[in-house]
Amino acid sequence: MTAQNLAIYIHWPYCVSKCPYCDFNSHVASSIDHDVWREAYRREIAHYAEMLPDRRIASVFFGGGTPSLMQPQTVGAVLEEIARHWPLAEGVEITLEANPNSVEAEKFVDFRAAGVNRLSLGVQSLKDEALKFLGRAHDAAAAQKAIVLAARHFPRFSFDLIYARQDQSLASWQAELQDALALAGDHLSLYQLTIEPGTQFHTRAGRGEALAAPSEESAAMFELTQQLLETAGLPSYEISNHARPGFESRHNLTYWHYEDYIGIGPGAHGRCLKNGKRFASENHKAPDVWLAQVKERGEGLRVWDEIDSDTAKREALMMGLRLTDGIDRAGWTNKFGAPIENFLSAEKIAHLVHENYLVSGSEKFKATASGRQRLNALLDYLVA
Repeated sequence: MTAQNLAIYIHWPYCVSKCPYCDFNSHVASSIDHDVWREAYRREIAHYAEMLPDRRIASVFFGGGTPSLMQPQTVGAVLEEIARHWPLAEGVEITLEANPNSVEAEKFVDFRAAGVNRLSLGVQSLKDEALKFLGRAHDAAAAQKAIVLAARHFPRFSFDLIYARQDQSLASWQAELQDALALAGDHLSLYQLTIEPGTQFHTRAGRGEALAAPSEESAAMFELTQQLLETAGLPSYEISNHARPGFESRHNLTYWHYEDYIGIGPGAHGRCLKNGKRFASENHKAPDVWLAQVKERGEGLRVWDEIDSDTAKREALMMGLRLTDGIDRAGWTNKFGAPIENFLSAEKIAHLVHENYLVSGSEKFKATASGRQRLNALLDYLVA
């Protein structure tokens, strides 16, 4: 019997500074005891290994925060601990998020030696004025240098850009995209700027400052992005992610296919099956609280709750419709024991198909390009 795949997310909560658009669980610290963090990660991994022994690791993702601030030996120790408890799938994907700051870029060789085989660079823009607006600690020259280094040292790499910024024109975004394509490998992540509660941008927007492009201009930029990337051979496989076929992020596909993953570190989330039941996990967000509980109990859980069937289906629908290929009907039936129509209204499905927001084919259930652009509204309608 083949072991079931499991993905592991490792959260590093620290950054050099807090970006004004960021709502992630990230903190600025004056000093970090790397030995303490290394041991805490090991302990929580061992806890899950005892809980979920018969698994195979398909991917590991170091996210943050800024994981490139970790010591490479910590990354190596985490990967060794994972391999000590579980077998690794052939071609296991091991991703680390990095910032293009020159000090961090110098560590790329050591991260590769530790076992990282995919780098995800938080570039965010290739223009100095935009980087300043976004509160980034690097300039465009450093970003380009880091991309070149990533291509040299890692078999797979990607970088992120944020668009639909204030005062950004369609023409300037097209020029920036073309610059990005000249540097890109086989994957790009392109996100529209959103103003999230709890961020500095949200506070500024509340005072009346226009930080993001108007909705019509944002929509035009989204459509341009799809066209340019499709022509360049990196079609969208998810709303904000583009890749050459076969180079999609396997770890993120775990989320979007609603497969099993665990979260290690402060604020990390998980979804997994245990003894035929599906559970949601969430760790304490505050780094010191998480560290203290891991030291005492071997895990930093704040939530470990069984998910009822309807909640699981709603989550699977929300994640799966983000994908260009949508939801595999046979996979849904295998996961939940009944076709997707048993959960959704046939009348609502027919209406969305008629309006060209949804495709309800024999093998796939998916949103059209127009539907993905309006996915929140589409989901609200479907599950209301």
